[in-house]
Amino acid sequence: MKIDPVAYVGAVVREVAVRERDGKPARAVIATRRYDTDIADLWDALTNPERIPRWFLPISGELRPGGRYQFEGQAGGEITICEPPRRLAVTWEARDTVSWVTVTLTDDGTGGARLEVEHLSLVEGDFWDRYGPGAVGVGWDLALIGLALYIAARPAGQFDRAAAEAWPASDDGKDFMRRSGADWCRASIAAGTDEAAAQRAAANTTAFYCGEPEPGGGS
Repeated sequence: MKIDPVAYVGAVVREVAVRERDGKPARAVIATRRYDTDIADLWDALTNPERIPRWFLPISGELRPGGRYQFEGQAGGEITICEPPRRLAVTWEARDTVSWVTVTLTDDGTGGARLEVEHLSLVEGDFWDRYGPGAVGVGWDLALIGLALYIAARPAGQFDRAAAEAWPASDDGKDFMRRSGADWCRASIAAGTDEAAAQRAAANTTAFYCGEPEPGGGS
């Protein structure tokens, strides 16, 4: 599978915002990109349990407001808001932590739709200092690529999910993750993070996603 890392990195607008949640310091990692489909189809791709595994992961649970979901081998949580076809919010429970994900869809005025995903996390312990926004940001970038490839495959049966899953381990995939990490680093600096600290965190995140030792000697 040939994917241009530069083009796909450039398709996403990245932002880091300083927030609070329950009176505690928090950071929002926000990624936005356009999809060449209408808002109804994009919403269905994001919420239909038969379509979600075609571009992301198998999902189970009660997929309704107040219900709980579980991605196979990944996060689970509660569906807190479901307002078709515009807004979806869930808790994101993984590795004994809880964070919050909100997805917002808008018409872009040209027949396409724009997706914004916001992942809000509390700043606790040393995790943010060690990995920065790329810890979740690079992962969302990879998910947004999978969704873009799936949406672009017409008919949908043309989408080679196995090839898409293998792509991150390729040279192009690692190039993408490095570029994604660098962009999240720039977004972190723009939000007020010290430049040297942001660069150290980005280096650790890139090493993690590329399966390399952390520069600082972490695991």
